[in-house]
Amino acid sequence: MKKITIVDVAKRAGVSKGTVSAVINAKNTVKPATRNHILEVMKELNFRPKGVARNLKNGAQDKSIGIIIKDLNYPFYTSIASGVKEYANSKGYSVVVSSSENDHECEKKFSHFFSAKDIKGTIIAPIVEGSAEIEHLFKLKMINYPFVLLEDVKGIQANVVAIDNLRAIKKAVKYLIDNGHTKIVHFTGPPQSSHTAERIEGFRHAFSERTLVFKKDMIVSIGSQYEESFTKTIEYFKNKIREDYPTAIVCFNDQQALAVLAALKEMNIKVPDDISIIGNDDIYYAKIYPVALTTIRAPQNEIGQRAAEILIRNIESSTLLPIEKVVLDTELVVRESTKVLKPIVQD
Repeated sequence: MKKITIVDVAKRAGVSKGTVSAVINAKNTVKPATRNHILEVMKELNFRPKGVARNLKNGAQDKSIGIIIKDLNYPFYTSIASGVKEYANSKGYSVVVSSSENDHECEKKFSHFFSAKDIKGTIIAPIVEGSAEIEHLFKLKMINYPFVLLEDVKGIQANVVAIDNLRAIKKAVKYLIDNGHTKIVHFTGPPQSSHTAERIEGFRHAFSERTLVFKKDMIVSIGSQYEESFTKTIEYFKNKIREDYPTAIVCFNDQQALAVLAALKEMNIKVPDDISIIGNDDIYYAKIYPVALTTIRAPQNEIGQRAAEILIRNIESSTLLPIEKVVLDTELVVRESTKVLKPIVQD
């Protein structure tokens, strides 16, 4: 099949090659109506701008994809990257791994770099803190650059691979309720994250399926980063008397759970004797935490493999493919950080 070029786009759109180039490079010299027409033609032809990279000297095509994770030090993302690499390598693609280090500008920089340097497509764990911060994703859509997100982003119609957050948290909370816990709180993550919203909803749903009443003060925002979570956990408990302590905390992720464990230890609150803790992700060292962590196991390697599969399918397709949203199930892994208070038999 003939490779679509900028000349083909210009001919179909009835404009000059220079005008198409100006649109690709986001210059303001093209009228909005003309720009929109050219973008539609690019989608119609499934044209993707080519970066500066060219074929290797031996004539073989240099096939690479990128992945932008949030934190190289958090095993959840490195396990996903390993899954991406396994699948991509099996299809003849190399993988360029980068980390935004939870910084919007870094994510933006890497997404631009990958699309400009002829990295064929990118998998992104997006940082979401407001609509202004997703402009770079809109730009990728505009130039028909293939990418897959590891979290739904409001306002962006894109391929997504993620876990069923609602069902995961609901499963954890119902486990606690069924084992006698009545004072349960959820320590949430970043406010604008779709994962945070989905996990809060799962927490609420669990109460609607049991006899306990959900209350708004059961939701406590403490962030997902270690230092912030540690400090806010101390703040949460410092003005409470022991009788008002929750009997269980469901955490946003395992990194947050580690910070909570450390903060509780500093305050001489014992886990699980005084408070049970449930994490989320089941990173590989959760089982060797100071108290082996009960947590929600996400299929991290599979997330990476499925994301790479969707990305490469889009890269190699000669036509624009329908958007795919893959939602994977999780498993509750019970370890030493949770305590059975009084099992409740459900009808």
